[in-house]
Amino acid sequence: MATLKDVAQKACVDVSTVSRALNNTSYVHPETKARIVAAAKELGYRPNVMAKALRQGRRHTLGVIVPRLHLTLFSEILPGIEHEAERLGYSTLISTTDDDPQREKSCLERMQNSFVDGIIITGTGRNNRLLRSIQASGIAVTQIVRCQEPRISSIVADYEACGRNAVDYLYSKGCRRIALIAGYSHQSPFKGRYEGYSKAIAAHGLEEILAESTQPVNSFEYGYECTNQLLRDEPELDAILAPVDLQGLGVLRALKEQGIRVPEQVKVISMTGHAIGEMLETSMTSMEMPAFEMGEKAAQLTIMEIESPSEKAPTPQSIQFPYTLTERASGSNGPLRTMRKSWFT
Repeated sequence: MATLKDVAQKACVDVSTVSRALNNTSYVHPETKARIVAAAKELGYRPNVMAKALRQGRRHTLGVIVPRLHLTLFSEILPGIEHEAERLGYSTLISTTDDDPQREKSCLERMQNSFVDGIIITGTGRNNRLLRSIQASGIAVTQIVRCQEPRISSIVADYEACGRNAVDYLYSKGCRRIALIAGYSHQSPFKGRYEGYSKAIAAHGLEEILAESTQPVNSFEYGYECTNQLLRDEPELDAILAPVDLQGLGVLRALKEQGIRVPEQVKVISMTGHAIGEMLETSMTSMEMPAFEMGEKAAQLTIMEIESPSEKAPTPQSIQFPYTLTERASGSNGPLRTMRKSWFT
């Protein structure tokens, strides 16, 4: 592999001149610079990016840690992060954890000891001490979707309003036995959506109907098993709220197998809408958060923290985005169509 010294010998100049020419740190005569660039190209010289970054004290790289990408909201958040990071001169490294706290810990430790200036994470909530330690070491940290550590900035959605407005919508459609598929109570999206659901159910004088399963919570199987449980226990059931689209797919499968018509007999809403919802045979009504914009904001917030003077570290922020109801076939008795309706002022 060619070195600066090799380029200097080829171009008949000092190593320091090569360094100044290739890094644009000071003036080098145009003819000399052209000779150096030509020599570097001919020798196949590639600068040591790591060494340069260490000298400058910044790598211009963000680490992104999410549970998974396939058929999830995170596949829509990530392009927003990458788009804004690239615009601001940063690249991204991506790791997935499958919501395993030990895998998350390993990802965090690798990023802490490697090539990132900041970390954007959808955390399990089981490694908060490590997150605080990483931030204290000088690496910027931003939480996205889940706010598990209040002392670290977060980009989230209004989960309580999501649960409340989903119930209000179903109530307006005549539903009175509205079930919620429950999730992890220690994770803010599940907790917030349940709180909104509970308040709306009480406000309408209805009874809470909850279902849980032993399957992985963010899975098709979880929604499928919970729906079969609800159908056994609640013969008058007329609506189901699924926290995520993969659960919603399981709900639709279970209802179809039981010969229950959607939406005529049971209406279904996903509370974390994903693009797949409109591609299904029975397209899924959903509460959707602006995933791409949330990703952009997470990148902005992280890079702002990275580039702030150490003596003026920004105060942690919690930025909350609104949901939008997207009405499709699974929640409407009308003709099949997609209609966006905001439930927020």
